[in-house]
Amino acid sequence: MRLRHGLRLAIGTLSVFPVRVERVDREVAGRAMALAPAVGLVLGLVAGLPLLLPGPPLLGAALAVGALAVLTRGLHLDGLADLADGLGSGKPAAEALDIMKKSDIGPFGVMTLVLTLLVQVVALAGAGFAALVTACVAGRLALTWACRAGVPAARPGGLGAMVAGTVRGPLPWLVTALALLAGIAVGAATARTPPGAAVLPLGLLAGLGAALLLLRHARRRLGGITGDVLGALVEAATATSLAVCAVLG
Repeated sequence: MRLRHGLRLAIGTLSVFPVRVERVDREVAGRAMALAPAVGLVLGLVAGLPLLLPGPPLLGAALAVGALAVLTRGLHLDGLADLADGLGSGKPAAEALDIMKKSDIGPFGVMTLVLTLLVQVVALAGAGFAALVTACVAGRLALTWACRAGVPAARPGGLGAMVAGTVRGPLPWLVTALALLAGIAVGAATARTPPGAAVLPLGLLAGLGAALLLLRHARRRLGGITGDVLGALVEAATATSLAVCAVLG
């Protein structure tokens, strides 16, 4: 029962898929963040469909990245832009958080969005369907780690305060192990050479590592996580994972 509530909240928060969310509290939020990689798996499978169409790989990649933005309401991209504006301002934490709450996008946000989307599209064109699914899982795995116990919220209200510190115990490690095992299995089934089987799990770890570095910087500058920080972690992990898969593949 509690797992169902968590899955519904994860789907309703992280995608446009219509679900009925019946319960929202910190216990359910913790389960939702632990199940976030499963939502990423579905998002990757659906968003990657344009890659299977005939045509130039770059066109398919652009359509897939666009589809992913639609499937997530563009919330993660918005968070990335807001965090870039807040951190790029060089202001103290309170002022940076105020900048992030504004609805407009500044120059740091625009530059970060353009660069991130460019990296995602170009990398995906060379990496392929399985890499997109892996990158989507990596992006949502970053949420599981960002919401683990000991990571505070930057402000008392909002999504960050709801989910901060809700993923407890060994859950982040368990979810990561499951994601890696799945990546290894898919890599072994699809790789043309034995070394190629390691591309997907390495891409997953690289994406998670990049997100954790960004999380560390955001905690140092802002004092904790916000909804914008979480969105930025998703996009950073996705872009990094795709880039690594493209380079190694």
